[in-house]
Formats: sequence, C-alpha cells, structure tokens
Amino acid sequence: MSDSGGGIVDSFTETTTKSWGSRIGESIKGVLFGLLFTIGSCVLLFWNEGRAVQTEKSLAEGRGLVVSADAARVDPANEGKLVHVNGEVKAGVTLRDAEFNVTANALRLVRTVEMYQWKEDSKSETRKTLGGGEETTTTYSYHLVWEDHRIDSSQFKRRDGHENPQMRYQRVASTARDATLGAYRPGAPVLSQLPASQELPVDPALAAALSGKVAGPVQVTDGKLYLGANPNEPKAGDLRITFRTVPNGPVSIIGRQSGADFAEYQTQAGDKLLMARSGLMSAPDMFKAAEQENRILTWIIRLVGVVIMFIGLVLILKPLVVVADVVPFIGSILGAGAALVAAVVTAVMAPLVIAIAWLWYRPLVSIVAIAIGLAVAFGFRTLAVRRSASRSGQPAGAVR
Repeated sequence: MSDSGGGIVDSFTETTTKSWGSRIGESIKGVLFGLLFTIGSCVLLFWNEGRAVQTEKSLAEGRGLVVSADAARVDPANEGKLVHVNGEVKAGVTLRDAEFNVTANALRLVRTVEMYQWKEDSKSETRKTLGGGEETTTTYSYHLVWEDHRIDSSQFKRRDGHENPQMRYQRVASTARDATLGAYRPGAPVLSQLPASQELPVDPALAAALSGKVAGPVQVTDGKLYLGANPNEPKAGDLRITFRTVPNGPVSIIGRQSGADFAEYQTQAGDKLLMARSGLMSAPDMFKAAEQENRILTWIIRLVGVVIMFIGLVLILKPLVVVADVVPFIGSILGAGAALVAAVVTAVMAPLVIAIAWLWYRPLVSIVAIAIGLAVAFGFRTLAVRRSASRSGQPAGAVR
C-alpha cells in the first residue's frame, strides 16, 4: 500500500551506451532465460488447471457433505464432520496492543504502520545507433511517499540524501482466544480469515500517555498515531500508525467440527476446507462464493502464464533482432515481426497446453468437448458443401 506524499523532490539523467557485440552476448544469454520462461509458463498453465479442478472437486464434495448445525449446541454426532454454523461471535477478553496501550473489545486488533520515505522512479528512452549499438537515456527521480513497508534505499542509483531509516515498529495482529459463537469456540485459524476493515480511532489523550515511552514526538491526528514533529510537514522517517478491528458480530463458518472449535476438513479430492465469512451466509452461498474465487484465481494464473510465455518467446527471438539492428530501420521491422510471431505462437501454444491439461485432468469433459467441436466443424463443412452444390446446380453427393 502506498500514498503519494508530494511531487518530485530531485532527479538526474544518465546516458549509457551498449555496443553491438555486447548486445549480441546479452541476447544469447537471454535465450536461456527465454527457454526457462517458456518451459516454466507451460508448467504453470498445466499445474493451474490441475489446481482448479482439484479445488472445484473439493468444493463440490464439501457442498454435498456439509451439515448445518445449531450454534446453540455442540452436537457430538457431528464430531469430525463438515459443518456449517453461523451466528453472533463475541470476544470475551479485551484485546490490547501492549506497545501503544490501545485496547478493543473485538475479534481481531490489527496495527498497520506506514513510514514516510524516499522512493526512486526511473524512466528510460532507448535509441538505436548505426552499427547495432544502443544509447539509453534514463531519468531517475526521487520523491517522498507513505509506504507500509521499508523501501531498500541501498538499491537506489543515487543513495546520498535519500537514505530510508529502519522502521521502528511493524504490523502486529492479535486475535481473540476466547471468542464464542453460541456453544462453539472458534479459534485463531477461523477468525484470522476475517478482514479487519473497521478503523479504530485513537483517543487523543493517548499521545500524552505515550510521551517519554516512545522515542520522539507523538501526536494523534485524524484518529491515527503520528510519530513525528509535524503531520502537516512530514519528514523522511516519520511514522503513521492505524488500528483496525474485526468487530463482534455475525459470522458464518464452514469447517470440520473439532470439539467446540473448527478445523480443516480433508476432502478426498485433496483440498482442505475451512472457511469463514463476515455476516450471515448459508452454506450454498459460501460455496458459491468460494467457487467464484476459484474461477477468478484460475483466470489470473492463466493470464500470468500467457504473459510469461510471450516474454520467453520474445527473448528466444531477440538475437535475430539484434543481428538485424546493424541497420536500425531493418532491426525495428524485424523486432515488430518477432513480437508478432511470439504473440501468434503464444496464442496457439498456451491454449494447447491448457487443452492437454484438460485431457489429463478432465478426460471425459475433454472428449465430449472435442466431439462437440468435431460435430460443429462437420456440420459447417456439410452446410458449405450443400451451398456450393446448390450454386453449381449439382447434387451435394456429386461434389468432390
């Protein structure tokens, strides 16, 4: 998570050159990475289909086995079974952040820490030179932003004046150990799935209480703790600390009944099921949401696999482009052609890998799909033949 703190503070420009020979050497090394990327993308795409099928089967198995249980009573007959329980979940003991003495009667208390720090951005423009060389002009700019993790300033091109200190405090999350859902006692593995979306405003009096206990000035602004001299004029190293909670309220859970708690249910398909959602949801709705998440994740991984494959193929073809760059105009044309070839090969190869994975993981579905495809293709061919025959005045069977 980042929050821009202002415009560019300073920048500088650097120009570098590469000879045609060095570019040839780099492109040949790039072929190896291209092969690894291409093979890796095939493995990723194949694995993703198997993962999607396993999750789909596990959810279908769970949907058929789940038992809706009454939260008011832990039924021993459901021990070890996959159960669905919903209702009001309440924490017994108040949660406390010991370092800042912030308390909340909630299911979870999460502290997030952001530091005002330097960030480096770069923008490059590359120009090909006659003879196959390259001239690259890179502009490095530095500006201050809020980030919830430390940016490693030792990797900056210009480190002097842009050093980021270590973060004095880190993100911390605490979870209620004595939460109750009727007669049930959901533990941390369940409650940790619930998002801490409700911000907990800090009491302004806390600043005075922390004075002397925390290094440097402490203030409360907009319900957040601010460790720094002036929130309106932040300096590099200032911290902004926010507290969020998962409040007591309705929760829906699906998991294996283990005494009065819930544990992961091992499906025969291979996945382990343990789900928790804020609000009152029926078991079918919870499984429907999980199935939708599985589909979205499947498509995201497919897209990542396709992009990796395309990059790999571009790297494999790169030496041909570099060789042609002796004459920049020809190199540019060949570069565009190589990108087009990589795109076409990716468009053919990626679906082929996915199809092979389907044949491996879903043979019956794949055979039916292939049969339907062949039937449609045969139907179109037959229709085309009949139309051709009607135009020529010959019987369809006479056309060869």
